[in-house]
Amino acid sequence: MNDASIPCEQHFILSQEDFDQFARLSGDHNPIHVDPEFSARTSFGRTVSHGMLLFSVVRSLLAQTWPGAVLHRQNLMFPSPAYADELLALMVEQQKAEGNRLVLKTTITRPDGETCLTGECELTLPEKETS
Repeated sequence: MNDASIPCEQHFILSQEDFDQFARLSGDHNPIHVDPEFSARTSFGRTVSHGMLLFSVVRSLLAQTWPGAVLHRQNLMFPSPAYADELLALMVEQQKAEGNRLVLKTTITRPDGETCLTGECELTLPEKETS
């Protein structure tokens, strides 16, 4: 088992430019993500992050914390929106560990405590090399 520090936490801020760049990369140009004037007239009141942009932050932290691990599955829900220019907190906690398999709970929350992403990821960690 990797000696990574669990739970691990990361704080980050996504900007409107991040939303726009992700839209260009993914092809998801839904105006709720990229059009502030349109979004201002919705129940959200402003643009919201793509769910998969949020997950890309999760995936990045997993790759940094457990280099070489293979992501086998993830279950994700996006109960509340994440907005541009607000500090978000990502928390990764261990749910289960068996051999080189690790099941992790992932959560992203806004400053007001609302959850933007919640889910579970299963990783297979690389076998430790023997010298």
